[in-house]
Amino acid sequence: MELNKLIASDLLKIKAVFFRPEQPFVWASGIKSPVYCDNRLTLTAPEVRNDVENGLVTLIRENYPDVQVLMGTSTAGIAHAAICGHIMGLPMGYVRSGAKDHGRQNQIEGRLEPGQKVVVVEDLISTAGSCIEVVNVLREAGAEVLGIVSIFTYGMQKGLDRLAAAKVVNHSLTNFDCIAEVAAEQGYIKPEDIQRLIAFRNNPSDESWISTGADK
Repeated sequence: MELNKLIASDLLKIKAVFFRPEQPFVWASGIKSPVYCDNRLTLTAPEVRNDVENGLVTLIRENYPDVQVLMGTSTAGIAHAAICGHIMGLPMGYVRSGAKDHGRQNQIEGRLEPGQKVVVVEDLISTAGSCIEVVNVLREAGAEVLGIVSIFTYGMQKGLDRLAAAKVVNHSLTNFDCIAEVAAEQGYIKPEDIQRLIAFRNNPSDESWISTGADK
């Protein structure tokens, strides 16, 4: 099985990504969503965790062979950066969402020397704001950020535009379109729901995909 479909199947199996187009979830922003995503569940599913970490290592080795340090995003990327770092024999650290207000007031945890080549490890990317903030902190510290690896990306236009503007590349194990396809193949959703899901992904603030399903 292709890696992106294997990871998609894994995430669906443990309900780390869960589609519910008939009963949308409501995000904190108020947006109604047909998908729920919690990749932290991969950490408590050893077989899936093994697929994810080996997959991330493959992405790193194929796309960033010169990497010297892995840096996880806080908090969801930390465990994945640590496990991948262990597998690859590389140092790792993580970037806090803000500098500590005590001690050495670090925002970057772990040793990082100016000029070192870094890959950022993230669990999921939607609008890409948090991971780009991490990239900027690392660049300000003198690191050469080679790029990002992540478990899952929505492929939202806002996220793609932000990554392009920041001149940083992300490589994900799987993506929204792939997971929607696998979900239909395996009976988690109806095949006709795929277009509704893609409509949501393309414009999350437009709720017309909900009424489209109700008409059927």
